[in-house]
Amino acid sequence: MTGAFLLSAHTHSIVLTAIFVASTSKFAAGAFHSLDNLPYDDNGRLSKHLLVVPEKCSTEVFELYDNDFKPHGRDFIAVKGEASNAFFPDWSPLTLDDETASKPFGCPLACVERGVERAVVSSPLPSYRLEAKAEGRSIQEFKDWLFEKCQKVEIGFVNYLGSPLDFYWVSFNGERRKQGTLDQGEKNTQFITSFLGHKFEFDNPDTGETVFSHVVEYTGIIPLGKPDSPTKDELNPNYETEIKRTLNFEWGRHKRVRRSFSPLGFHIGRLPDDLWSSIQAYYYNNRNDRVLEEWEKMGKGFFVNWWEIDPLFVQIPWELRRVWQSRLRELVEGWAGVELENTDIYGMRQYESGARLLSHVDREQTHAASLIINVAQGNLTSPWTIEVHDHADRLHEVVMKPGDIVYYESAKCLHGRNTPLQGGFYTNLFAHYRPVGDSEWYLRDNPPGTPEPLIDVGECRLVGEIDQYSQGAVQCDDDGIGLHLSPSMFTATSGDDLFDWWKRVADGPPTSSKEHEEL
Repeated sequence: MTGAFLLSAHTHSIVLTAIFVASTSKFAAGAFHSLDNLPYDDNGRLSKHLLVVPEKCSTEVFELYDNDFKPHGRDFIAVKGEASNAFFPDWSPLTLDDETASKPFGCPLACVERGVERAVVSSPLPSYRLEAKAEGRSIQEFKDWLFEKCQKVEIGFVNYLGSPLDFYWVSFNGERRKQGTLDQGEKNTQFITSFLGHKFEFDNPDTGETVFSHVVEYTGIIPLGKPDSPTKDELNPNYETEIKRTLNFEWGRHKRVRRSFSPLGFHIGRLPDDLWSSIQAYYYNNRNDRVLEEWEKMGKGFFVNWWEIDPLFVQIPWELRRVWQSRLRELVEGWAGVELENTDIYGMRQYESGARLLSHVDREQTHAASLIINVAQGNLTSPWTIEVHDHADRLHEVVMKPGDIVYYESAKCLHGRNTPLQGGFYTNLFAHYRPVGDSEWYLRDNPPGTPEPLIDVGECRLVGEIDQYSQGAVQCDDDGIGLHLSPSMFTATSGDDLFDWWKRVADGPPTSSKEHEEL
């Protein structure tokens, strides 16, 4: 089989364009009536990439697949009934007359990525959909869409093997084309726009030996080898001194921000299904390619307890970051009530058992309105709450589940996870924004129409259990305070208070009235 390509390169990025015929896809006989019958793995995640088409319009695609048009790794399936309604809710074969049905490739199509769970399998991103077209499409139009929107992926490689490597694209007939040199370390990660089924090889330039090869099966970043983990040691007095200094500094920073956007400084939400399907599939496919987040080497400080627990990272390619951040901005704008611009998206950070995150605020110039997405969690023995201090410095502890959002004013409201993670793992994605064109937004007073910060809520009482989070365990005279006030009823008044809180929850959250009284 043959392949044609055009290659262009810039710093740490390569674009590889190809039209090719591969050989590892197939079509499924018959039409699926239920989403339950799609191919899932043992974890309930889609086990392969799919091209989905309504049964009534499936003939042309079947014939193409039968005539050696086999996009790598993507099976073709037809759907009917319940499954067709789920994938194509705004389209019905009952409205399709025979003349329209005879038009080639006129029906809607959808690509679905492997790794998606059953609950959102029928909700791909809009770019993975081809809407119905009454006048039909040419075969070339269909192929262009499929390869450009579905088969094209972004792949990154980061070299932890100790020395620079030469890397090559390998055509389907075995011809190797050199793409450049992959230097050592995360900062030299190379990003490549490629296609499913493309193969890359990495050679030791001194010996010519191929030390790593990879066939692209999904969007992701592939580590070659593993980074060195810093030596772990006990928390020593120097660290504790640094932590106290850090918390006092963060207390002062959060007081410098004048502008606010919401009554409490945070809000709870949920991702739209199509965006959630993309984010969860990416994590699931790349969950075993975590790398070490380099806190000690990069001098990032003591915000995570890297000297005790390795903070891990599932990196995200640039184009996918852009797509997610722009969609997420619409959600944050809806909450904050102002037009925003993208500033940063960070993650996916994976915390392991014992991990802690100091109370802190984010960069004033860029992190005005932000969100946290819980991407995945597993085997927790206790909820690991996100701790957010509202505009009166009252502590709220929010329980999240995968797909949940916490919107928060991240440069103004202190936030962290001081209680150690109890068992398992917890993976988050962070996105940040600021008012359009205004890097000094934090120095300004609130414009007219801004919701008033909720400061005085009257008397508050513990009416639930001390370990009952996000369920209204604390009630106040003003029910605008919501459901998430910490059962500890802790309110900070200084950086020293934050340090005391960090020390008091070092062994985990309080589980009894006695422990609560000690707090």
